[in-house]
Amino acid sequence: MTPQRPGAVTAAMWVLVGLIVTSGITALLTLVFADDLDASWAADRTDLGSVEPPAFAPVAITMFVVVALLAAVLMMFLAQGHNWARVLLSALVVLMGISTLASLRANPPTLFVVLSVVSLVLDLAAAVLLWHRDSRAFTSEAAVESHVGS
Repeated sequence: MTPQRPGAVTAAMWVLVGLIVTSGITALLTLVFADDLDASWAADRTDLGSVEPPAFAPVAITMFVVVALLAAVLMMFLAQGHNWARVLLSALVVLMGISTLASLRANPPTLFVVLSVVSLVLDLAAAVLLWHRDSRAFTSEAAVESHVGS
């Protein structure tokens, strides 16, 4: 049996849910504002005749589905105290932050910039909470208990 889940782990899971929701909203808005995204990408481009605008919506939706499902599965394992899930969630948060920063290179509309800032703040909060002393202790205690029980 795993020890009682500390507040840092519970908070990390809620922040991760918020991050998934923010990513879902962003993916949905790529469908709604596809023309605006194309226009902002095309602004200041000198090679417009030879390069087509990228298809933002399929990439955003696919990435959202994959990341959301992966995060949901890893969060279930984190709730049980598995340290490897905490480490993989940390890597996922870092990769989400990198992809958010990369999306800003396309000069998105202001709404996407605001959502990106919110997402980056949630990424940072999740990383801090996942590596909080209580989170590390929770996952290491669960690992020790699972080896003792077997």
